[in-house]
Amino acid sequence: VHGHSSHHPKGIEVYKEKPIIYGCGDLLNDYEGISGYEEYRDDLSLMYFPSFSIGSCTLVGFELVPTLIRNFRLNRPPVHDLHWLENMLNREGEKLGTGVKINDRNSLELSW
Repeated sequence: VHGHSSHHPKGIEVYKEKPIIYGCGDLLNDYEGISGYEEYRDDLSLMYFPSFSIGSCTLVGFELVPTLIRNFRLNRPPVHDLHWLENMLNREGEKLGTGVKINDRNSLELSW
């Protein structure tokens, strides 16, 4: 299940070995400079790369590549923003049974 329209990433759940993405955020947007929602960090987003087993179609891996949206361009975020995403996804994922860790490619790996 792929949720959208939240304009910022939300927690991820794995149900019956299938991912539920409650809010994926924006890949690009035109909201830059609109104030009032800074706590949600709509400038940070993720690209989602799930891996499924052939045959059973069950989830076997899930990499999340963080992005920083600036001037209609996708950029790699600085380390402190990567940690912000890690903390947020772990907080949101706690009640959903998931968590993330930063890997050696400065991406996030989902665990469930």
